Amino acid sequence: MKTSRSLRTQAVAKRNLKRELKTFYECPADEVGVVHVPAAPFLAVDGRGDPNTSPDYAAAIEALFGVAYAVKFAVKKGPRAVDFGVMPLEGLWWADDWRAFAAGAKDDWRWTMMIRQPEFVTEALVAEARAGVTRRRKSDRAGAIELRFFEEGPCAQILHVGPFTAEGPTIERLHAGIAAAGGRRTGKHHEIYLSDIRRAQPAKWRTILRQPFASAEVAPPGAERAGKPGN
Repeated sequence: MKTSRSLRTQAVAKRNLKRELKTFYECPADEVGVVHVPAAPFLAVDGRGDPNTSPDYAAAIEALFGVAYAVKFAVKKGPRAVDFGVMPLEGLWWADDWRAFAAGAKDDWRWTMMIRQPEFVTEALVAEARAGVTRRRKSDRAGAIELRFFEEGPCAQILHVGPFTAEGPTIERLHAGIAAAGGRRTGKHHEIYLSDIRRAQPAKWRTILRQPFASAEVAPPGAERAGKPGN
């Protein structure tokens, strides 16, 4: 006598993080807006050098997305059973010497590239994903990917449409908006890349430009001048 065995599959919940977090991932191109950015988890990797030519930058981005997708699929297949889309790439940009920007010395640029994570992602989950990417892809950069909580507080932001090399005037508008409101820039220049630059034409690239700021009357400890004129 044959016996049948029923297979019970676990229902997978779906999360649309971009919709849930649209305050931080949507903004107009015709005006400078203000958002308060709370602490949130990110996969992050640090580096230095020209993003257009640095092999380390390319390897870091490949490793970052590799770990991000490994985390996504581990969560979907794991006991939590949640499916979510990988969030856009984000970058913090600065230089030890501000003159490196004015001189266009991109080899001296420093960067932290990041991808936002759901609130339930853990260090253990990231460590497992990191090890898997290192093993499968033989990635030397995957081991540097970290789970970090990043908080910016009050920020001004605006949408830039077009190539990165044309960001200068949009950044000037962003900084002018902060000054007009009586604020002073703090922290690092922050970019959020909404377009897939492999598919979209440069004229249609959409990038959120964000700059933390504080009241001009109060100079917070460690305040720094930071920015990026476009790459």
